[in-house]
Amino acid sequence: MKKGRTVLQAKRFGIHSCTLDTSLVTAIRLMVDEDIGSLVVTDDQGLLAGVITRMDILAAHITMESWAYQPVHAHMRTDLPVVSPQTALIDAAQLMLASEFRLVVVAIAEDGKKRPLAMLTDADLAYHLVKGS
Repeated sequence: MKKGRTVLQAKRFGIHSCTLDTSLVTAIRLMVDEDIGSLVVTDDQGLLAGVITRMDILAAHITMESWAYQPVHAHMRTDLPVVSPQTALIDAAQLMLASEFRLVVVAIAEDGKKRPLAMLTDADLAYHLVKGS
């Protein structure tokens, strides 16, 4: 990874998101169609509410018969690491390791809440390890 690169400079793809009331089946279809492992969940104003992952949906599928039409907000994670666009890539990597999350959400502060701009994943970090060597 190149020294001094920020998380926003390192992000390779756009942000994929859904709303709080999106059904789990709709969320997993989007993940499959886009070949991604997680979605940022936003409220009606587009502000960060949480993240839903394939594993969260798999857990719902295993434990509930009627999992498909459950809303994302009932299964999303809210304890995720969030960084600013100016955060150094290496700092985001260390935060991922410390939090045991495979991602960080890049967001800007807006009236005490966070507006998501991007999601940086372990796959993005692996890409930059290879390209930076």
